Amino acid sequence: MIIDTLDNLVKYASLNPLFADVLTFLKENDLEAMEPGKHLIKGDDLFVNIQVAKGKTPEEAVVETHKIMIDIQIPLSGEETYGYVPACALPDEGYDETKDMAKFPGIPSQSLVTCKKGMFAIFFPQDGHAPCITDQPELKKAIFKVKVVC
Repeated sequence: MIIDTLDNLVKYASLNPLFADVLTFLKENDLEAMEPGKHLIKGDDLFVNIQVAKGKTPEEAVVETHKIMIDIQIPLSGEETYGYVPACALPDEGYDETKDMAKFPGIPSQSLVTCKKGMFAIFFPQDGHAPCITDQPELKKAIFKVKVVC
């Protein structure tokens, strides 16, 4: 997991060749003006989901993991807190290959981190994360889905 400011995202470009395309997309597009939905950048290898999600308490937030995609999550309308649990501490079950997701309701986060506007969080396959924790009723956010490249 990485938490940082958007100004520093370029420092992580070497972690995945598709991160450079995320940087280009961010320079050429206004995420806050984009309509909710899936926006393809490089087909199924790289896209961004613009979401308006219901705010949750830490107890309501559900831990999730992915095996194929990395998440770069950017809150757009305010602060967003994320719960964190290392994937190795989660059960090895419930993975839905078609959604590239396993969800673990009822498993509490081991720690919480908060991103303010102008920040991002990167979650790799080894990072269980519980998104959308906020005291706002709704949160607009961008989730870049980046295919793991070995």
